[in-house]
Amino acid sequence: MNNRTIVLIDMDAFFAQIEQQHNPALQGKPILVVGGPGRHAVVTTASYEAKRLGVKSAMALHQALQICPHALTIIGNPDKYIDYCFRLLNIYKEFTDLVEPYSVDEAFLDITHVQRLFGTPEQIGRKIKQRVKQELDLTCSIGIGPNKLIAKMAAEWQKPDGLVIVNPEQVPKIIWSFPVEEMIGVGPRMKIHLNGLGIKTIEDLAKYPGYMLKAKFGKYGEILHQFAWGIDTSVVDPKSFDQIKSVGHSYTMPKDVTDLELIKWYIYWLSSKVARRLEKEGLAGRTIHLSVRSADFNDFGVQTSIPEPTNYPQKIASVAYELFLKNYIGKSVRLLGVSVSNLSSQNQFQLDLFYDKPKMAQVLNSVAQVKNKYGDEIIQLAMILLQNKKRWVRQKVGCFLTNREKGHVFAENVELHR
Repeated sequence: MNNRTIVLIDMDAFFAQIEQQHNPALQGKPILVVGGPGRHAVVTTASYEAKRLGVKSAMALHQALQICPHALTIIGNPDKYIDYCFRLLNIYKEFTDLVEPYSVDEAFLDITHVQRLFGTPEQIGRKIKQRVKQELDLTCSIGIGPNKLIAKMAAEWQKPDGLVIVNPEQVPKIIWSFPVEEMIGVGPRMKIHLNGLGIKTIEDLAKYPGYMLKAKFGKYGEILHQFAWGIDTSVVDPKSFDQIKSVGHSYTMPKDVTDLELIKWYIYWLSSKVARRLEKEGLAGRTIHLSVRSADFNDFGVQTSIPEPTNYPQKIASVAYELFLKNYIGKSVRLLGVSVSNLSSQNQFQLDLFYDKPKMAQVLNSVAQVKNKYGDEIIQLAMILLQNKKRWVRQKVGCFLTNREKGHVFAENVELHR
């Protein structure tokens, strides 16, 4: 693991850049790329013209327009962005065979073994930037360091269109002056916990007793302590893109919801979609994750692991709903997401102990065949169908649910993380 040279390439305002590149009339103007129409839309990417005025990713569209009322709003095109992602990966692979996509707009490269071919780390970084600009007319920010952690952090320091190199002898002191929330893996909640321990900077985190962090936060505390010292032994894994790490669906409500029965319906509906994707991929998973966004845009995510992997929709839904009830604080819900990770290959549903497994597996395989032929909506869980009927009755008596399901699905996000 010693003497490695790792590159992190981060595309600048990726979605917005692509839209500006496709439409020259948008260049130089503040634009907001959103997932879909509606007053609950969220900014997925803001151009730097909008960012300079204070707009941030994941901000509610109505808030972004208050900050930047003259911004142009564009509904994103995921297929177009994924196409650009693969074109970028093809460029990176001309420099090294060790390329690991980190997200649709980021990738790690291990260039330790190719410097005799392409020059110094700085020269390689500038060559990559030049190729991306010439071939795709896009800019990127690059961080280069002795490991993935340092490269990732360095890529943030001179955005947009930056290139930062951190030499091994500069680690860890170069990162110690940063606030602790700048450390990879420290989110808003962890920041609160760490601040409560008197940890304000990354140096504070590095010098805090590691055994105490482990005692309070478990293995995660131990990892954060290592990160604060600039230690990261993870490798650049080119095969990671070929492995599905999680399958999930999320949905933004047409209205803020407090009705627990309706929330339960949404969780079952999302879980059935997740189960269907798992079944199509021949996968099952042990870790079930629930994401919730409240009406005031506070997010939280909770997860739990079950003893055996499952792709059974009712099992996923029951665990996700239990997570919701344990963590629900009474606020209106704006977004729900269900995902399953810790995956393994398994073509058969994992069933409850009291099911006749062979018979139920045969039934579920038959259901899958019917769905393959006639579509996923042809057969639904009874709980979903019952609630659909209740929602239809509510519409007839003038309740707030005025749109049928297909009429208001404007921001459903489908995730297949690789």
